[in-house]
Amino acid sequence: MNVLFLLLIAIVLLGFSGVPGCLLSARSAAGQRVATALMAAGSLLGLACVAGILCAGSAPSLSLAWGFQQSRFAVAVDPLSAWFLIPVFIVPMLGSVYGLGYWKQAEHPANGRRLGLFFGLLAAAMALVVIARDGVLFLIAWEVMALAAYFAATAEDDKAEVRRAGWIYLIATHIGTLFLLALFALWRHATGSFALEAGHSFPAEAATTLFVLALIGFGFKAGLMPLHVWLPGAHANAPSHVSAVMSGVMLKMGVYGIVRMTALLPVGAVWWGPVLLAVGAATSVAGIAFAIGQRDLKRLLAYSSIENIGIIAMGLGLALLGREQHHAEWVLLGLGGALLHVWNHSLFKSLLFFNAGAVIHAAQTRDIDQMGGLAKRLPRVMALFVVGAAAICALPPLNGFASEWLLYVGLFRTLGLGGEAGAPAVALAAVALAMTGALAVACFVKVLGAVFLGTPRSEAGGHAHEPEAVMLMPMAALACGCVVIGLFPLGVMPLVAAAFQTWASHPAPLSVAASVPLKSLSVAGLALVGLAAALFLSLKLILRTKRVRQGVTWDCGYARPTGRMQYTGSSLGNSLVELTSFLLWPKHFRTALRGHFPRPSAFKSLVPDTVLDRLVMPLFRTTGRYLPKLRVLQQGQTHVYVLYILIVMIVLLVWGGMGS
Repeated sequence: MNVLFLLLIAIVLLGFSGVPGCLLSARSAAGQRVATALMAAGSLLGLACVAGILCAGSAPSLSLAWGFQQSRFAVAVDPLSAWFLIPVFIVPMLGSVYGLGYWKQAEHPANGRRLGLFFGLLAAAMALVVIARDGVLFLIAWEVMALAAYFAATAEDDKAEVRRAGWIYLIATHIGTLFLLALFALWRHATGSFALEAGHSFPAEAATTLFVLALIGFGFKAGLMPLHVWLPGAHANAPSHVSAVMSGVMLKMGVYGIVRMTALLPVGAVWWGPVLLAVGAATSVAGIAFAIGQRDLKRLLAYSSIENIGIIAMGLGLALLGREQHHAEWVLLGLGGALLHVWNHSLFKSLLFFNAGAVIHAAQTRDIDQMGGLAKRLPRVMALFVVGAAAICALPPLNGFASEWLLYVGLFRTLGLGGEAGAPAVALAAVALAMTGALAVACFVKVLGAVFLGTPRSEAGGHAHEPEAVMLMPMAALACGCVVIGLFPLGVMPLVAAAFQTWASHPAPLSVAASVPLKSLSVAGLALVGLAAALFLSLKLILRTKRVRQGVTWDCGYARPTGRMQYTGSSLGNSLVELTSFLLWPKHFRTALRGHFPRPSAFKSLVPDTVLDRLVMPLFRTTGRYLPKLRVLQQGQTHVYVLYILIVMIVLLVWGGMGS
């Protein structure tokens, strides 16, 4: 049987995994288990098909006429598609298993069946987006993905905050879709077909327009700043396993769109690479700066996702710059670092969102300042969080370090060739990448300290307990992936080379291993693991032979300390928030202290989104206030409307005459 046919069966299994649950009782756990089983079956079948295609070195395709708008049902799997398919099949499957403990059907009868249905449909639509080779089919799959994500993310639509986040997401994603409609309409005009195939010739102006439309349209989905407005609210208010899939996988569909379209365009301008480098640099630094200022744990992780999308964009920008200037090594290191970071971010960000779900489930709050002391009650969750946090901070020997190391090498080797065009953008990207790493460490040190260390700041934190095994197992699997890729990055380099060949349309003249000593990276990583294990065992032996006095953490000499006397997440990050206040525009709420015996007071610091809360929403409110006044034009009389048509025709005729 054709492997592509089996892959389509796998996608169908994902798409229909939630249907059996809709036929059973709203409180039936059987429907949820069946959905998880079908998700696992479809995902494992899909992974087997991808593995078979990669091992065979083939790129199977299928094209059938379906009589719809001069398009065809055309699908294919090349190494580039296979690279993005792997996280599509892994993360939703683990999320479905996680949901058995996190979002039990019996505890959520009002939305459990709906969530299961659209969760599977989201995974299927993402897989179809990656293999679509026709513009119309791509847009259909894209719209199904957008709507499935909306219904899954707004499962708790009885809450006003969730509804608001859902509407912002729906509006933003369809603005992006409008740009994609223009993109594929222009593609059809330039090539005479909706087929997404390489080899077409374009005028330079048409190629530039296609690139800009792709960057904006796919940038909305990826979360590039300032197109990110939907992302923090949607990720914060969605169920945690949905947030993991949206952040870990769905954002990468925007990345995939940019990668695929730049691969299809035969010509490019020199400025494409520098622009993407600059956009990526701004996105990464601003994303992690906003993350530091957040009190909501999931909102913090959402802004951190924006940061990582910026890192990926910098890699793609370096690859485009290298392609235009015929430096194959820049292309290989830039594209290799970007693609490897796609995988790495899918692993550690999904792990962190699963972890956040377990923490929120235990503490009954998303507010970091209300948490604390969870390390004693959730030691396994804390250990897994440390793995994910170290990986996202690009600390060796975990996977985040491997992908960012490739980008560092590529950027510095580009700067080594003085006088090249694009050098200012490369220098900006190198500085931004270093700043991002330092700020990421500060951000997750804040989270680790405020959430897990110290003493509980609320009663809920004091009664927390470890999550069920079905929640811990997916987290452990993702943590293992972070460790394995971090220690053995050389193992995935053949897949990177194959994806490079698809994107650049020719084999790589050298390997990543020839440019970067990845074997030395593995040896150093294994040495670090050995050293950490030795220190841990030594500490365990010392603690067994020595009496340790236990007391309240951070008591500061107080006779009766309380959890409120600790540093909060806001206070830990306040200095960095103030340092970047020119970008964040934080809000401070202080109560004035008057008299010798003032009343109890509180300090509160909020960091609203500069684009959404400071620009977009005020613009919408102003428009909504003044637009109704234009109703005076609606007279309800036919001759008035005929007059309007006449005026418009005269204006168009005058405009056309001036143009000629």
